Amino acid sequence: MHKVLISWIGTTDLRAPEEGADVGTGPVAQALEELRFDEARLLTNHEPETVAPYRAWLRARAPEVQIQVLQETLSSPTDFGEIYAAAVRACGAVVEEAPDASSLTFHLSPGTPAMAAIWVILAKTRFPAELIESSRQHGVRVASVPFDISADFLPDLLRRPDRELERLSAGLAPEAPEFDEILHRSAAMKRVILRARRVAPRSVPVLIEGETGTGKELVARAIHRASPRRDRPFVAVNCGAVSPELVESELFGHERGAFTGASARRDGHFVAADGGTLFLDEIGELPLAAQVKLLRALQEGEILPVGSSRPRTVNVRPIAATNRSLPSEVGAGRFREDLFYRLAVAVLRLPPLRERADDLALLIDRLLERVNRESQQQPGHVHKKLSAGARNLLLSHSWPGNVRELQNTLRRAALWSSEETLTVDDVREALLPVAASDRAETVLNRPLGNRLDVRAVLAGVARHYLERALEEAGGNKTEAARLVGLPSYQTLTNWMKRYGLTQ
Repeated sequence: MHKVLISWIGTTDLRAPEEGADVGTGPVAQALEELRFDEARLLTNHEPETVAPYRAWLRARAPEVQIQVLQETLSSPTDFGEIYAAAVRACGAVVEEAPDASSLTFHLSPGTPAMAAIWVILAKTRFPAELIESSRQHGVRVASVPFDISADFLPDLLRRPDRELERLSAGLAPEAPEFDEILHRSAAMKRVILRARRVAPRSVPVLIEGETGTGKELVARAIHRASPRRDRPFVAVNCGAVSPELVESELFGHERGAFTGASARRDGHFVAADGGTLFLDEIGELPLAAQVKLLRALQEGEILPVGSSRPRTVNVRPIAATNRSLPSEVGAGRFREDLFYRLAVAVLRLPPLRERADDLALLIDRLLERVNRESQQQPGHVHKKLSAGARNLLLSHSWPGNVRELQNTLRRAALWSSEETLTVDDVREALLPVAASDRAETVLNRPLGNRLDVRAVLAGVARHYLERALEEAGGNKTEAARLVGLPSYQTLTNWMKRYGLTQ
């Protein structure tokens, strides 16, 4: 019997050939390596140039399998009608070529939940087939569907309330490994990632706020790679690093001779990002004159290169990031209000690491693992681990530089120590000195007398933490009480009444 695997090619599959990819071989390659197939027919709605390297890589891994890639055009990777038609074409071609000599297997893991649902429907109705699924943890195994799908069941299947289809019905992007790379388990980061995934499939502008080192570009790249623009460029621009005199040329390009030193025509970042995503990091650093032209480019979808009289049409999705408070910058006259409202359609606020206590231990382990991986080829490398005291010191630090500071601290500690175990002293020497914060000064070091009211100071501190806890807990008083160390939600309610907070 001629065994044929039919599957969609998923994002995880396409990433598998990348050097240093942490997704393994991907579901399709895993199935071809663990099970015996004579042929694989792989459907894809990705651009051919994106799929070509994967096809060559897969053929090298499974030379004994005849591999065909079937290019399909989908208006959406969740359109049941289009997915059904594409799957029927693939299955029908196999059956037509060898009606009695082929055994079909459908792979459920690659692609979107809608694609998996269609495979189940076809396997139980029109094209009897074996269903398989795979994971890095459990390998490849037969997917058990212990009932025949009847006409009564089909509507329930299409709206089955499993985790994947709930995401689709909520407007979320399908599960993407890009968001898995943002390590987190705190409630604050879960809300941010949920919102980022919700906005990813849409082309609306996104504004990401957060302190330096909180991972704004990491989130921006995840949004891009989970969006319909994933196969188009992601262009990152550090607005704070561009000379004010060259901002327009950098963004919009210039013609030859447009200014002194313009010896050749040059396309700017907008053209480079055409069809994709333009990430404007530290947007608050842009001069006001450049802000005017940026606003026009975003509104009109046109740019005017320096020295040119011909506008050029571009299609970019802007994602901006800042470590400043743009509303405050608007109030101070340093940022245009109209540009702010143009960018702030979807606003994501990344919490600082000091507000992500539940994430800190995970990040320490992951970043130390990365440090070990980066240095393993270097002479004299010793695999590092942390002593209990060193870990406790890291957990108690405030991390004003956030995740970037944590990563660099671990790098310094690993670099200076020749021992396998990093001690408290190793970590203490690797930590950079932290200046006393203005908030600590205003709370702890006020002059005595001079109308100081300690009750008002304590009330301000209590209101600050109660409001933060309620916001992080999404209004859940039991969870908010736990976050601030109160024994019950009733106690929290009493504190709220005491300090004039209502909900």
